[in-house]
Amino acid sequence: MISFSPLKTLQNIEFRNLLTGRFFIVLAFRMLATLLGWWVYQLTKDPFSIGLIGLSEVIPAVSCALYAGHVIDMNEKKKLLLICNYAYVFLIGLLLIPAFLNVRMHFTGHQITYFIYTVIFFTGIARAFIGPIVPSMIPKIVQKENLPNAITLNQATFLISSVCGHAFGGFLIGFFGVKWTLLVIIGLIILASLFFWQLKRQHSEYKKESVNVVESMREGISYIVKTKEILGALCLDMFAVLFGGAVAMIPVFATDILKVGAEGFGLLNAASDIGSMCIITILSIVPLRKNQGKVLLAVVAGFGLCIIGFGLSKLYWLSFMFLVISGMLDGISVVIRGTIVQLKTPDHIRGRVLSVNSIFIMSSNEMGQFESGLMAKILGVIRSVVFGGSMTILIALLVGSTNTKLRKMQY
Repeated sequence: MISFSPLKTLQNIEFRNLLTGRFFIVLAFRMLATLLGWWVYQLTKDPFSIGLIGLSEVIPAVSCALYAGHVIDMNEKKKLLLICNYAYVFLIGLLLIPAFLNVRMHFTGHQITYFIYTVIFFTGIARAFIGPIVPSMIPKIVQKENLPNAITLNQATFLISSVCGHAFGGFLIGFFGVKWTLLVIIGLIILASLFFWQLKRQHSEYKKESVNVVESMREGISYIVKTKEILGALCLDMFAVLFGGAVAMIPVFATDILKVGAEGFGLLNAASDIGSMCIITILSIVPLRKNQGKVLLAVVAGFGLCIIGFGLSKLYWLSFMFLVISGMLDGISVVIRGTIVQLKTPDHIRGRVLSVNSIFIMSSNEMGQFESGLMAKILGVIRSVVFGGSMTILIALLVGSTNTKLRKMQY
């Protein structure tokens, strides 16, 4: 029987260490995303250049994701987590070169931008591994009856750190500049690793020599295709966020349309995560107990409506509220999707399923960023956001009408 007691779940010291480490590393990643979007747009003044950040990361991340799932299931997870953690420290450290030496070495804006894309390409490889590792460790740390609580708390931790990362990133850029913000980001990733060192080892249930890599990866894909609830939830996430990725264009809205500067940009960038954090806090106390599939479809359609409203708004406070509400709806979606994936996936295949899940997430977020930049160049920024919101609504209607198992899903 599923138990809803978040405080009991938090009594698990190892789970707290995992969440705390994840808080600091996601905080750093969100600050980095905020910084890169702002930095690249200030260097180029081209919305499409923001989209190329997402493309630079998603190509290696998606390409490596299936193999990453195999590696995660076949190897000790704590070691992999720490390797990825320190790989990020090294790669982000490379960005200090143009940040600190630009005045002396006279880099052009385009040279810095291409260097950023190159570094982000390699962080995409690390992301293919680090993305599925943390959620794959949770079922081994908490008892099965506490798994929905752990998933909700994990998502709440992610969203709180996202809010803080977006907001702090904007404030730090505004007050201290890019280079000092980068140093803070590196420090936070190192801090996260200190908590990951406290985790117990999680060894593989497989013997490496008895497992064929191709068959292993195929097994993960096959399981998702056969499990219609997971497949529907992942497709809904990928296509809805792919077209509804208005957040990628926030640097343009903040600079050219709403004219609110770096500080206003930071808050606007954090708005959707603020909404998600609020609703997930509520869900940790008053969880959804029935009709989760129907709720999932409804909140995705509502998310699309909010994106349309954001695209049409010319007032800062109204734009902010549309993003907050979109975040609340997305937060409900995240909890439902995460719970479906974890409850429907056996332990022995969890790394591979979560790696495929990460492909959908990365495809939606990073490709959504690229799609937003491309459509902004073709249609203009405002029309591209309205188009994306409209497509999100259409996707929700299409998935709802074709996937009966997801529509009737309850847990």
